[in-house]
Amino acid sequence: MRAVRNSPPASELDDDTFEFANAVFDLARAGDAETLGALLGKGLSPNLRNHRGDSLLMLAAYHGHLETVRVLLQHRSDPDLRNSNGQTPLAGAAFKGDLPMIKLLLAYGADIEGASPDGRTALMIAAMFDRTGIVEYLVSRGANLDATDASGVSAADAAHRMGASKALALLQELKSAPPSVR
Repeated sequence: MRAVRNSPPASELDDDTFEFANAVFDLARAGDAETLGALLGKGLSPNLRNHRGDSLLMLAAYHGHLETVRVLLQHRSDPDLRNSNGQTPLAGAAFKGDLPMIKLLLAYGADIEGASPDGRTALMIAAMFDRTGIVEYLVSRGANLDATDASGVSAADAAHRMGASKALALLQELKSAPPSVR
């Protein structure tokens, strides 16, 4: 395997390199922690990204592969590396409703307030989809209840707009509770 420091555009990759890169991204999607770990140990970049800017970590996290994400993070994969749409692995996990993944990403330093270009945080995404367990956990870890996106919409506003009644009630309860109780 030859190491590529500055990756050329996909159009300039030879067929073997292109196939290898695709196979590596398939390993992340499939959750093959063992093979990825071996490749990372041989020098594969833990922050390798595909044509959409999705990192190995983003793909493994989005597909719910905890052990693969753990291996990537142990090899210094950036938990806040955004894809071409500006989305983080934490936001993807909130969208998918994957609390164990959120806990793992935060344990390895993911920014709880890391917002997408439109200003949405993981808390806002969890609230929109009525994911109360995630809302409660994020707030307990310090997520800002008062944060707003680029349109001025808070997590509670997002929950209200999406009809996420349980998340809205929880956010209202948490907002009225003293900070020491949250």
